[in-house]
Amino acid sequence: MTRSRVIPNYDLYGDSSRIEDSGAFNFEWIPQRSAPYNWLIHPHRHDSFIQVLYLTEGQVDVQIEHAMQTLHAPCVMLIPAGHVHGFRFSKDTQGPVVTAMQKPLESAVGLMMPALLDTIRTPRLLSLHADMRYIDQLMPLFLALQHESRTPAEGQVAAGTSLLLALLVQVHRISQLSHLSDSTSTATHYSISRKAQQIEKFRNLLDRHFRTEHSLQAYADLVGVSVGQLSRLCREVLGKSSLQVMNDRLIQEAQRELLYTSLPIKQLASELGFEDDAYFSRFFRKHTGTTPKAYRANALARISKAESAPHGCSTFSGA
Repeated sequence: MTRSRVIPNYDLYGDSSRIEDSGAFNFEWIPQRSAPYNWLIHPHRHDSFIQVLYLTEGQVDVQIEHAMQTLHAPCVMLIPAGHVHGFRFSKDTQGPVVTAMQKPLESAVGLMMPALLDTIRTPRLLSLHADMRYIDQLMPLFLALQHESRTPAEGQVAAGTSLLLALLVQVHRISQLSHLSDSTSTATHYSISRKAQQIEKFRNLLDRHFRTEHSLQAYADLVGVSVGQLSRLCREVLGKSSLQVMNDRLIQEAQRELLYTSLPIKQLASELGFEDDAYFSRFFRKHTGTTPKAYRANALARISKAESAPHGCSTFSGA
């Protein structure tokens, strides 16, 4: 695996052009972008864009962050903004992929279906079977998005956003079949929506400032709650304390940089806001059980082994 000083960031893989319109989306068929790269999409991320891929034929080795998994068609992959990912597709792979700005979708979801927020912020790898509920709704929505993307007309952004939300709802339904509830009171909906908005604000602030701000008091002040309220809110919605959420974000970025860049550990520690690399190493070991140096060496060895394995035989799992 080739590593650089930074993790590649694209709107669309391998393309330096930008998707300028905040409400725009891009529709493609998987072979269009993958075949020119010999079906190998190296690890990268989209800082602002969510992607939904639907494999109707073929198979794929999927790498998300530091874990790898093999999926066979039919399957759905949802890759939220900011998550490092890569693919190795079989040459017979078919299916659509749509790429869209995540923040406008989250804003709409926060108002209409707060329960969907967690789904679209968490990578989803979903194996499907022909008689599964909701699967028959996927391709019509993708085809409608294709038509909308190729037919410029008044209201295109509104129509595209509506179709994207409908697609994400179907993905959510497929991933949460055993957790659906048909009755939610207005009071409960308002409460969930309010909490979702506060959590969303905290996570957005964390994404912007986690490298320079490690004070929970500062985040609580910006969210408009006390430190204790912020921690209780995180435990109720996310199942972990606000301190855990902040530490997890730091560890996630540290693991990314160790695996996908060649930054010296001392420089990485500094860029993550640690005063010295010794303190960073103790922090990293406390939360992962290993040192940054050992993590990098072991993870690179496992990735190298997985990449050299015959297609479809990947067994790598994250440390």
